Amino acid sequence: MLFFDSNDLLSQYRLSQKLNSLESDKLFYEQKIEEVKEEREELFSNNELLEKFAREKYMMRKDNEDVYIVVKK
Repeated sequence: MLFFDSNDLLSQYRLSQKLNSLESDKLFYEQKIEEVKEEREELFSNNELLEKFAREKYMMRKDNEDVYIVVKK
């Protein structure tokens, strides 16, 4: 197939490479979705983990306590 249009060999190769790249990205994101679903189930089933997550991620605190953020250099 050596044509000088949008269906030539070079274009087909590029499209094939892009398809492979997108399929690998799809697998990566599907795995990440599964990890997040498992983490979500753990958080909502255990109140202690939910509190720990809220404190670490969103820097939430109780009314009678101070929070100090330590940044490592």
